[in-house]
Order: sequence, then structure tokens, then C-alpha cells
Amino acid sequence: MLDKGKISTRQLTIIVALFMVGSSILIIPSYLATYASQDAWISALLSIATGLAVLPLYIALGNKYPGKTLAQFMEDILGMWLGKAVSLFFLAAFPFTMAAFSLRNIGDFMTTQIMPDTPIQAIHIIFLIVVIIGVRLGLEPIMRAAEIIFPWFILLFVCFVIFISPQIKWENILPVLEGGMKPVIGAGVPFTAFPFMETAVFLMIFPHVNRPDRVGRALFWGIVIGGAVLFIITMMSVLVMGPDTTARLIYPSYALAKKISIGNFLERIEGLMAIIWFFTIYFKLTLLYYISVIGFAQSLSLKEYRFLTIPLGIILIVYSILISPNTSFWFEMYTTWALHAITLGLVLPALLLAVAAIRGKGAAKAAATSASEEQTQPDT
Repeated sequence: MLDKGKISTRQLTIIVALFMVGSSILIIPSYLATYASQDAWISALLSIATGLAVLPLYIALGNKYPGKTLAQFMEDILGMWLGKAVSLFFLAAFPFTMAAFSLRNIGDFMTTQIMPDTPIQAIHIIFLIVVIIGVRLGLEPIMRAAEIIFPWFILLFVCFVIFISPQIKWENILPVLEGGMKPVIGAGVPFTAFPFMETAVFLMIFPHVNRPDRVGRALFWGIVIGGAVLFIITMMSVLVMGPDTTARLIYPSYALAKKISIGNFLERIEGLMAIIWFFTIYFKLTLLYYISVIGFAQSLSLKEYRFLTIPLGIILIVYSILISPNTSFWFEMYTTWALHAITLGLVLPALLLAVAAIRGKGAAKAAATSASEEQTQPDT
């Protein structure tokens, strides 16, 4: 492996949870409320269940090729040249593109909510410099930093929920299922793709886990924790602001933090939500960029990956500007991205597992036939 670092199952759980929350904590409530209205919380629950149902596919694929990343065992399944081509396409179209969207989300949020007079390119460059430093240090330092930050993330999130709870209005989620299950499912499918199907990229770091037999459990709890945070933030947005207001806002969870008021003393602490989001988006972007760089290096049979971090970083900055012309573009192409994520995060792994199973049966049958012929061959 290009990076020989090892991580624990607890660190894997933490990074999966932070990855799941990522940029979703700011934008998911708005999308769910737009299509499912007051039933957005039901869509969130269905999406979490569906995301967990897909998990055995990734575990089966990872267990079939222990000690190898997705970029490496694609060559075993599809052959060297086709495997390299599919691997490079997957890396460019999935983790690298997700990294570009994540970086753009940072720039859009900062330039619309906090620093409107700052050029978005400057924000992208400054933030990516920190990401590149983390990637060059390797996987172990990234995971250890996530392990340190995670308790603070949970503490800030719990404080946020407690502070906003007095403003809950339970009538905002009534009537339940007023429009039936169709809008609930319609809103849940894209949410299942983003971010649950995106967890397919963790096939790139399975070999680094020091307890391969517990990878499935770590992924399960990471998805449960991350999904629970997204469910709670969606529920609170609808309960406090109502489905209509939640649907109209670009960043409803950030607007939710502005409504905190405790005894006319503790007010307008939206910076709390910003800090929570910076924690999660940094680790999501860093992990995606690390996976992209390592994957490209493995697919191109390079002996070192760190020299790729700066040139790919320059490409990522340009890509993040070109990929989204404005802030509202992400909401317009959310359904398209959902189909993209389902194709690369569900269909492709399923096809790889099917091809691997077919090739395995073919190899076993050929071996059995050869052994039978040797046994029936007369002695001379």
C-alpha cells in the first residue's frame, strides 16, 4: 500500500459519522421539506433504513478481496486495462467530483452567510491548503484528529438541540402523511443516494482497518450516528420553523441556530452551527481528497502519492468553480446527482460482486475439470 497507516474500528465509525453529516446538515432539511413537507422526518427515517440495507453489499465486496482497495481489486475482477479504466472513471466521477461539490459548498456558504465580500476562490484556496496538509500527513493523522474533534462535535450538537428545543411546535408536523407515501418516497430516494450511497468510497480504506472482521459493525454504527444527526436536524427544522419556511431557506439549519434565545441573554449563536459544519465538512473533504489521490496513484501504478496532492488540488479548485455556476444550482441538479450516486455507489459495486462471483465459479469449475481429467488419465 502507498500509505501503510492503520486505523481502528472506532476511528472508522467516527469518520463515517462525520462523512455522513458533511455538507448534508445544512442542505438536506430544505430538500426534504420541499418535497415531503411536514413528513420530511419520515423520509429521513426511510432513507437511513435503506442506506443500512445496502451496507452488506460493500462488506461482501470488501471481504472478497481482503487487503486490497477498490482501485486494486477492480483489476482482479475486470482485468488490468479495463479495471484501470473503470477505476479512473470511478475516482474522477465519484470521490473527486464529491470533493469538488464539498469545496464549492464551503465557498457558497461562506460568501452568502459570513463573508459576502470575499472572493470565493480565496476561500477555496485557503481551505484546500489545510486539506492538502492533512492528506500529505497520511490517513492515521487524519483519523486521530477526527477522534479528538468528534466529542466536541457531539457536545456542540447536543447543546444546539437543547437550546432550540423550547421553540418546538409539535403541530408543525401535523397532519402526518397528508399527501400519502408518494412524496415521502420521492424525497427519500435522493436522500438515500446523498449521502448514504456515497459510503461506497470507504471501500478504498478497508485495507487500513486493523480489525477487518469488525468493519461491518463500524460502518453500521457510523451510518446510524450520522443518519441520526441528519434526522434530528431535519425534525428540529420542521418543528421549529415549519415545513414551508424550511423549504424556502437554502441553509435552514443555520437559520434555525439564529432563532436560539435563552432568557434574552443567550441569542444568535449561529456560529455554533457553523463550527459544527466546519468540523464535518473538513473531514469529509479531506477523506474524499485522500481517497482520490491514493486511488489515482494506485490506478496509475505509482510508488508515491504525495506529489499528486498539489496539482490535483489546483484542478480541484478550478473544477469546484466550473461544476456549479451559482448557489441554487445544487438544488436544481440534486435528483440528477442522486441517479449518479446510485449508479456508482450501488449498481457498480453490485456488478463487480456479480462478475467476481461468476469468475470465481468459472475458475472453480475449470480447476475441478482439470483435476478430474488428471484422475482419469491412464498410467503409462
